[in-house]
Amino acid sequence: MWFSFWRSRDRFSLDELRYLTNQLQKVQIVNDVNKDFVIEALRSIAELLTYGDQHDSSFFEFFMEKQVMGEFVRILNISRTVTVSLQLLQTISILIQNLRREHAIYYMFSNEHVNYLITYSFDFRNEELLSYYISFLRAISGKLNKNTISLLVKTQDEEVVSFPLYVEAIRFAFHEESMVRTAVRAITLNVYHVGDEFVNKFIASAPQSDYFSNLVSFFRDQCINLSKLFSERPKNPCSESVSAILAKVDEIEDNLYYFSDVISAGIPVVGSLITDNILQLLILPLLFPALQIDADSNLKIGAVTSLYLLCCILRIVKIKDLANTIAAALLYPLETFAANSEVKINGYVSGNNCTNESEEPLVDSVTLVNAGKLCVDIPNKATSSQVHPGGIIAERDFSCSHLSLRETLLSYVTDGDDARALGSLSVLATLLQTKGNNDEVCVTNLFSIAIFLMNIYIVELDESMLDGIGILPQRKQHKKLLLQALVGEGSGEEQLFSFESGSARDSFSSELDGYLKKLKIQCLLSTDVDKKEQYGVFIGGAAASPRIHRNQVLDALVKLLCRSDISTEILWDGGWLLRQLLPYSEAEFKSHHLKLLKDSYRNCRSALVQETKGIWVDLLITVLCDQWKKCKRAIEASSPRKEPKCILLPFQKLNSEDIPAESSFTAGERMSELVKVFVLLHQLQIFSLGRALTEQPPIQPQIDIPEISRARAAGLDVSGPKPGTEKIGHLLAIEISHTLILVTAIAVHALPCRIAFERGKERHFHFLAVSVGTLGWVLLAEELPLKQNYGMVRVAAPLAGTNPRIDDKHARWLHLRIRPSTLPFLDAPKSGTPGETRIKSLVDGRWTLAFRDDESCKTALSMILEEINLQNMEVERRLKPVLDLELLGPPVPRFSAILGLTSYS
Repeated sequence: MWFSFWRSRDRFSLDELRYLTNQLQKVQIVNDVNKDFVIEALRSIAELLTYGDQHDSSFFEFFMEKQVMGEFVRILNISRTVTVSLQLLQTISILIQNLRREHAIYYMFSNEHVNYLITYSFDFRNEELLSYYISFLRAISGKLNKNTISLLVKTQDEEVVSFPLYVEAIRFAFHEESMVRTAVRAITLNVYHVGDEFVNKFIASAPQSDYFSNLVSFFRDQCINLSKLFSERPKNPCSESVSAILAKVDEIEDNLYYFSDVISAGIPVVGSLITDNILQLLILPLLFPALQIDADSNLKIGAVTSLYLLCCILRIVKIKDLANTIAAALLYPLETFAANSEVKINGYVSGNNCTNESEEPLVDSVTLVNAGKLCVDIPNKATSSQVHPGGIIAERDFSCSHLSLRETLLSYVTDGDDARALGSLSVLATLLQTKGNNDEVCVTNLFSIAIFLMNIYIVELDESMLDGIGILPQRKQHKKLLLQALVGEGSGEEQLFSFESGSARDSFSSELDGYLKKLKIQCLLSTDVDKKEQYGVFIGGAAASPRIHRNQVLDALVKLLCRSDISTEILWDGGWLLRQLLPYSEAEFKSHHLKLLKDSYRNCRSALVQETKGIWVDLLITVLCDQWKKCKRAIEASSPRKEPKCILLPFQKLNSEDIPAESSFTAGERMSELVKVFVLLHQLQIFSLGRALTEQPPIQPQIDIPEISRARAAGLDVSGPKPGTEKIGHLLAIEISHTLILVTAIAVHALPCRIAFERGKERHFHFLAVSVGTLGWVLLAEELPLKQNYGMVRVAAPLAGTNPRIDDKHARWLHLRIRPSTLPFLDAPKSGTPGETRIKSLVDGRWTLAFRDDESCKTALSMILEEINLQNMEVERRLKPVLDLELLGPPVPRFSAILGLTSYS
């Protein structure tokens, strides 16, 4: 039989298929002797049927007639080797994936053969077999529709009672291998998107519904692991720890996208299951309690990780009910959630310091027994020296628990470190971004205004939620009142033109009140009656004032912009959020807001004026123009610039551990940061006046080189000198003799000097300092032998920051500091992985020039100081318009600002 198998035959023919089928039917047992033949026969049959499906329908008709699927099942049952099982799964997977004819798929799924293979007891200790099995399930799920899915389920009384494909797939939903988990998720999504009513009911009923709670529990464990990685990073700040955090971040975001995909399948019960489990297993017991200001290491998840996770959940799982619930929860005191969280006993400290990210907890149950105290029932653990056999009651005082979550976020903005401030801003911005951004529209008549204003309220997050937590953009409020005035509602016009009386009467809407009551039921089940009554009073009490909350947010943002201990990148994020909330005229700002912003602006402006005499004066205008465009783009953007992962791994500052504080590199960083803050505050001042930003800052244009100047006499143009003239052939006309050459009534002095760039290799040059507008250089040139009184530039260095100084002991020696010609971070990559930014710093050079006599040395010093002064004066002249805020003029009329127009007419 084995020799006849290899005889010559048309490979793609019905005879070949018939022959292979006959040979398989003769096999009574599969062992090591004949397994190779069986494997080859199975592979060849799959190939022939795929060919026949595309070219000859008789192939599959023969397959059905001979019931070859039954033969496959029989072969599996008599097989003693795993390789045959592998080939059989692969063969059927190939058939299902490649069969295009609908009746072929119907046949494959009928007769229970596929369900038998799905439920067959394979030995999944073999990883390769598991991989083939999961691929087999995925191939089946890819062919599911409302017709084929009925062939794979069992029903009773018009209800699905068995669905092996789904049940067996979710058994591997939490497998340690990520590829298996990914495949299982693809299978489940294929099932959900079929949209079969009876299957959906089966999926949402117990015990299948446990899959969704287990899914959220698995996700919660990943979040706890991320927090642990983040807390360990300060102890091990290497690239491996960053990679581990980023890998875990990718897993977490993949999970959230899967949640979003499941919910988008449109099964209401499943969406509610996921949303409720996210709230009850993660957000309420873990993420919210982690935001306590006085939290130590008692919680499973730290504050920074909690802020990151809240941002991700809001950005990715875009569910109105979930977003509204989170927004409403921000109005509750932290104690509400801390009372239901899991904490560790006092005395157990993970060793973490400033991160407040916790390690694994020791406690399981928590009960609030009296105001301000938390009692924890701790089960007996024999391995813990801190736990007595009878159990321990540990108390923890919530000194800051009276603050609401919203107030806690604002306290992080005003007083928190970079990570917490950025995280809090990101949470508020993400909540704001759940709304539509349709308001940037040009409106030309009252009818279009009315239609436009009605359209912007089709959003995911209720505006009452944003108003309740104080982040509803004021343009939304004004446009809503304008719409009311246009349609003739009595209070609309009054409130629109009477800000003080209008907003003060605002109160929480019925939508927000409904979510507050829902949270009261969900979160206060473990508290006593007095506490419930207290929170009931809280809901309807003095805290229920959107205007107060809005002013608190504005207070926090203005204070953030006045902070000097925070990254400028975070200030820009705060500027973006303030821009969204910014009133349309100074009259609508609180007086103390205006004072703080203007004082901060004036201080920053004064510091910028000092930079016109600084080390990097020649780059000051370039940096300001560049940052102006970037800042304008950032604060006018429809969404924040940063992804949530930047909360965990913000872009680090340049690696300057070995750079002295007085170096030009440090001064350059300081100048760049100052310019960023100045530009932000300046643009916010423009916005507060109701004016539009220009594409470029208001800077005076560059002027031509004066006729009477060293630069003109030396033959320089505005581009300046070009070192390395041997290659580019640029000549510089300078005096290199002792006689004076008069050029347009000015003597250009090129002073002979000596300098050694390498030890023991002294070179002779002629020295000259020149400035061209805002630029300046110190030049070293060599005399041209064939052209008297002309020299070739060999070295050109920036004039700014040279800090010239005559040596105390040698009056002919002039010391210069030579800084780099540019700042390396100005040319840094525009994109990169958070936490991995590394820019090599440059070290300042030191020149010591030896002149022929004391007088020449003093002349060189005077020349440098004179050209530096000219350079500084030109920078001040060009920057004068941008430094004078009064040149902007009066605020735009208020009504025009509300409509987004430039003038009332």
